[in-house]
Amino acid sequence: MGSERKGTDNATGVPRRKFLNGFLGGTCAAVAAAVIYPVINYLRPPRVAEAPTNRVLAAKVSELAEKKWKIFPFGSEPGMIIQTAPGEYRAFAAMCTHLSCTVQYEEESKRIWCACHNGWYDLSGRVVSGPPPHPLERYEVNVVGDDIFVVRG
Repeated sequence: MGSERKGTDNATGVPRRKFLNGFLGGTCAAVAAAVIYPVINYLRPPRVAEAPTNRVLAAKVSELAEKKWKIFPFGSEPGMIIQTAPGEYRAFAAMCTHLSCTVQYEEESKRIWCACHNGWYDLSGRVVSGPPPHPLERYEVNVVGDDIFVVRG
């Protein structure tokens, strides 16, 4: 009994308090990780797969008869289709080439506008004014009955 130290595990020689502190710290770290990991995964936006094809149904002819333009999903990016005249359509990538803001069509001026930094494009996708460094990517448009398909070149 004289060789035993008080508060020490005889098999390993580690003080009980140090062992319990380490065990408790490890348990708290594991519980914190088990709570924080799902929260981080919840806050991270999900990955949106690219369109498996380069052709999507963008709109209906009857849809564009009234509003004249529409934003549509093209995989993980927005696209825009504009009716320039009855039966004539143009489609573009709807992300400004400056800072990737979503652009919109302004019917009064017949131009495409980026509200973020007041960038303007014409109906060919070319930069008219503002900070955008490049023209918008233009897509091919195919009309089949009432369906308007957009094809990425």
